[in-house]
Amino acid sequence: MRLRIIGIDPGSKITGYGIIDSNGQGVELVEAGCIKLPQKPFVTRLKYLYQEICEICKSFQPQIAAVEDIFYARNVRSALQLGHARGVILLGLSIHQCEVHEYSALQVKSAVTGYGRAEKSQVKKMVEMLVRTNFGDAQYDLSDALGLAITHAHMMTSRHVFK
Repeated sequence: MRLRIIGIDPGSKITGYGIIDSNGQGVELVEAGCIKLPQKPFVTRLKYLYQEICEICKSFQPQIAAVEDIFYARNVRSALQLGHARGVILLGLSIHQCEVHEYSALQVKSAVTGYGRAEKSQVKKMVEMLVRTNFGDAQYDLSDALGLAITHAHMMTSRHVFK
């Protein structure tokens, strides 16, 4: 059985996404990129983010989504804006029948590198190795999103979902 998984690293300015196919024995890169939100009023950025998530779901039809879980932030305003962005993303995914799973940054780092305190550069390097692609100096949002998708593929494999 082959599943299409989208990983999303939410952001109020840049949101990374990565789509993989997985059969339980490996992953294959389908698409990855960043949604750069326009410098407009926040509500306009949220609308744009929603439209982009819906377009990605229509184009690639992922069955499962892995989204970075909420984390604690020092800046309350930034945390609230990130929460709004996550809400828009979750709505777009659910409207397109994606089964949503949430993972912490610690879980992603552990699943991808084997070390929960890995640096972003280490996660990026491992993601590149796993999907056999070099992303050059691409945003970490892209590799973080693929890391989320890969984490879910690993979790499904450990739960023996692929049979």
